[in-house]
Amino acid sequence: NAGVDLPFHCFLRFDDLKEGDVVRHDGKRSDGYLEHIFKHAAKELFGVDVKEITYKALKNKDFQEVTLEKDGETVLRFAAAYGFRNIQNMVLKLKKGKFLYHFVEVLACPGGCLNGKGQAQSEDGKPDRALLAQMEEVYAAIPVRLPETNLHVQKVYQDWLEGMDSKKAQDTLHTTYGAVTQSTSSLDIKW
Repeated sequence: NAGVDLPFHCFLRFDDLKEGDVVRHDGKRSDGYLEHIFKHAAKELFGVDVKEITYKALKNKDFQEVTLEKDGETVLRFAAAYGFRNIQNMVLKLKKGKFLYHFVEVLACPGGCLNGKGQAQSEDGKPDRALLAQMEEVYAAIPVRLPETNLHVQKVYQDWLEGMDSKKAQDTLHTTYGAVTQSTSSLDIKW
């Protein structure tokens, strides 16, 4: 699988906000940065300006896929895996070598962060669907600010990393991955 190499600002969030200012990352919900990273990768790697992301539910609503096609070929394949059951299935696919994704956003809570156990629940201990819908509406109304427009991020790249495409940025912010050898430790988790 070819890796997707993305710049540091895709994952970084410095805040130069005044007290009381609230901004959010790209995406309709409070989950991770999948939408921002996908749009950025599409533009930087393939010259495609993605305006709207379409999620395709696979086995269930908490395992979804986002793809980018160019010239009839799928060039980017991202997934969102929420909840431990989906995370476990993802790990099994990885172990079998049947994992097709360039990027996966993993969240422990089924339904994402707004549906987490730290959120308000109904009296019977189940998620309050009406409250969840209301929280999603409030979240969606918050203005979006892209990390790469943040002055602190720009300053880190210019002053400390000597530019976005510098050798120092490459050496500091990028890594390579290799196969992990099987351990014989009794502490290994069997998934």
